[in-house]
Amino acid sequence: MASKLKLIPLGGLGEIGKNITAVEYGRDIILVDCGMGFPENDMYGVDVVIPDFSYLKVNKSKIRGLVITHGHEDHIGGIPFLLREVEVPIYATELTAALIELKLEEHSQLTNTQIFVKKAGDKFRLGCFEVEMIHVNHSIADAVGLAIKTPIGTIVHTGDFKVDLTPLQGEMTNLARFSELGNNGVLALMMDSTNVEKPGYTPTERNVGKNFEHLFDGCDKRIIITTFASNVDRIQQIINVAHKYKRKVAFTGRSLENILKVCSEIGKMKIPEGTIVEMDKINSVPRNKLVIICTGSQGENMSALYRMAHSVHKQVSIDARDMVIISASAIPGNEITMGRVIDLLFQRGAKVVYDKEAGLHVSGHASREELRMILALTKPKYFIPVHGEYRMLCKHADLAREMGIKPNNIIIGENGSVIEITQRNIRKNGAVKAGDILVDASGTNEIGSDVLSDRKHLADEGVIFTSLVLSEEDGSLIAPPEITMCGFADPGDLEMVETNLRRIVYETLSYCDKKHIRNLATIKSKLKTNYSGYLYKTVRRSPMVVTTIHKL
Repeated sequence: MASKLKLIPLGGLGEIGKNITAVEYGRDIILVDCGMGFPENDMYGVDVVIPDFSYLKVNKSKIRGLVITHGHEDHIGGIPFLLREVEVPIYATELTAALIELKLEEHSQLTNTQIFVKKAGDKFRLGCFEVEMIHVNHSIADAVGLAIKTPIGTIVHTGDFKVDLTPLQGEMTNLARFSELGNNGVLALMMDSTNVEKPGYTPTERNVGKNFEHLFDGCDKRIIITTFASNVDRIQQIINVAHKYKRKVAFTGRSLENILKVCSEIGKMKIPEGTIVEMDKINSVPRNKLVIICTGSQGENMSALYRMAHSVHKQVSIDARDMVIISASAIPGNEITMGRVIDLLFQRGAKVVYDKEAGLHVSGHASREELRMILALTKPKYFIPVHGEYRMLCKHADLAREMGIKPNNIIIGENGSVIEITQRNIRKNGAVKAGDILVDASGTNEIGSDVLSDRKHLADEGVIFTSLVLSEEDGSLIAPPEITMCGFADPGDLEMVETNLRRIVYETLSYCDKKHIRNLATIKSKLKTNYSGYLYKTVRRSPMVVTTIHKL
């Protein structure tokens, strides 16, 4: 009996981030991307969200390679964590490979990892699959889509893309190759859904450079610009405009410094001689002759812009002599955080330019008409929208139906869905374990649901610590109870609450003495129950209760 082709998204569906898809046929699996996500506001103490690799650990003997479409964190950020579980060779274009190497060096994992550098147009075999890289435009250089030739037909995965007719580097998206694939027959198309809700076409990156010039022209302030560190084309445009207006450029923020180092080494960025100045030398440059490019376009805690806004940056103090340009749009969920940073910059007296109308940011993702174009060129039999929140996947499915794809040939998957494909049909057939793995700042410790639940409880309800010293002989109190309350009552209520909690301690111990209860765990449980009943009635809170009992 012939094997069935399986597409198994383990991340990236119903969300923005942690993209990873397994393509499986018989005894062979290849992986497309391995990204990370960012924690939501209620994920206390969580720094990184990565996919659940359980299915890959069980099937690691089948995995032939990991193919990466581009170097954004939501496509490469999970690689160090995957390599702890599975040994797998990596295939990526030059810039993407360099960024992966940098990431693995930081995690001390580079030594035993095979990274094969490929370029757009290359074809290579991984088990029963032949993979071809196809040049696409995106907000980072060296991005590719994939044509994966399987034993039953060709799968096209666009990766993140747009169609830029005037790209800053290289050529426009290789529409001719997508068309050739369509003429030869595409079994299934997996396509980026991020901008499916946006009509028309995504503007060219070159528009941003023109708008930078308008702001630089005649400006007598120091200019501070924040953008995505990975947007190499944007950084190149800032450098070009700064050079035109005879300004020096400084960089601050680790991710920016890393990108600059990598791109300079492999020739992906052209920096005119004498343009760059080190951050510790910026005071030697007149303010109106300086541009500072910094991290913090999403208001990230302790990023360079965040530190400037909070007046804790070592070299930069913001005031009315500065113009701050935010050349990025807020990722969904980051709007409030970014808004607070912008407010602080205004309070410092800076001129802040952040409106969309200023044209200082364009998306790296295809809008609705570009998505139509790829559907028309590839003419897929089956369609699976990927890379997007659930409503985006649904809208993309609607678009595919408009383009003539049969409703039964469209699958909206979830993370963990097993999508089975044959020449005759496509269907969801069960699911594998998938979901979020939460990682703390050390990058080594997974945070379990019980720990996260405790953190949420502490943040929402507070905590009460009670310390008791009891007599070994008769269980009576030797010293008054010590009670510490954190984070659940208004300051005016604390004295009254503490007095009543002391009363409850005495009443609970008296009850336990009468009932001849000497077991410490039972005493703690009874005290917690009595505390909880009182606290909920009086302050409508259910704080965590932590009791320690010592016997002397």
